[in-house]
Amino acid sequence: MADNTVTLVGNITRDPELRFTNTGQPTATFGLAVNRRWQNRQTQEWEEATSFFDVVCWREMAENVSESLSRGSRVVVTGRLEQRSWETADGDKRSKVEVVADEVGPSLRWATAQVTKNDRRGPGEGGSRGASRPAPAPAPQPRSEEQGYGYDEEPF
Repeated sequence: MADNTVTLVGNITRDPELRFTNTGQPTATFGLAVNRRWQNRQTQEWEEATSFFDVVCWREMAENVSESLSRGSRVVVTGRLEQRSWETADGDKRSKVEVVADEVGPSLRWATAQVTKNDRRGPGEGGSRGASRPAPAPAPQPRSEEQGYGYDEEPF
């Protein structure tokens, strides 16, 4: 079975655009430029090539990406390649390959970041920016070591 997983490290070329489907699902898209640099063995000159990818994020990650990242941010994206096809109003057929993100995070190679963990939301509790969030969960209570982690929540 072929594996369709890609990991890309690059710079965001346009601010993430947050939209909502007809059913209210948040989705964000942004462009990613991935640079590759190598030394030509014949000329000993450094050469460079840039590849451009469209990245699609869904649900909470879409909202987090649109609130946290902007053009120029260096990110690490892990996801899968998907091709979608459509027909234009003129009847022309079009298709495009996109990266559907499973994870997006800042690259810390040349920058620092401060991570803020969001409260988890259950089904039907999604929403957009500015929507009311569920009340904060009570502080985790320590558990005995024989039960595993020291808190009632999953590790971050």
